[in-house]
Amino acid sequence: MSDAQFFVYKLISPRPTFPMDMTDAERAAMGAHGAYWRELLDARRAVVYGPVMDPAGVWGLAVVEARSADEVRAIGGADPAVTSGVASFDVFPMMNATVRA
Repeated sequence: MSDAQFFVYKLISPRPTFPMDMTDAERAAMGAHGAYWRELLDARRAVVYGPVMDPAGVWGLAVVEARSADEVRAIGGADPAVTSGVASFDVFPMMNATVRA
């Protein structure tokens, strides 16, 4: 993608213990979330994604290749974890990202 930049997508879980005590509805939303991000990875929009085992509370990370932060916010707005109300997200631009060949 020409003129692409890289952005960090941070998925914010509803509570620090979320991975250990998800409800059935939350688990279903997170399953759809995983499938959604797999599609983005296969389409080469996502570079990497997965949970971050932060001692303060687990959160999700994706690095997204896009032309703008608005484009990444649109991706986040369609994330099943977000549309279901299970999670929220933030988007941060990466400055001078260096990517392996």
